[in-house]
Amino acid sequence: MKKSFVFVLFQFVFWMSLHGQDQSASGLVFSTTSINYGTIKKGAEPLRRVEFVNNGKDKMFITEAKGSCGCTVAEFPKDVILPGEKNYIDVRYDTKRTGKFSKVVTVVASDGSKHLITVVGEVLEG
Repeated sequence: MKKSFVFVLFQFVFWMSLHGQDQSASGLVFSTTSINYGTIKKGAEPLRRVEFVNNGKDKMFITEAKGSCGCTVAEFPKDVILPGEKNYIDVRYDTKRTGKFSKVVTVVASDGSKHLITVVGEVLEG
């Protein structure tokens, strides 16, 4: 029952990440809205990178990029992102924890728009 609930919750979050944000309202357009680590070993390289571009006409910056828990950390550029400029957000999941995971990174742009990036995978023992 718990697995079914988690699966349904994940599907909802994933659907919302695809349909719940209007990227045309913001100049920021992400190359993907999901990161799938797949099945990895405990302690494996945790870094994954998501590229984005400012497709708007105005300068923008990211005000916040925050994981849904302390096990998921996002690093983002602090500088202004000019129109047409590409950059990236680094996402790290704590691969010292074993088991399946489904997390969300929320990215907030200077225009107030929010972008969701889902992070899923499974960490196996050694």
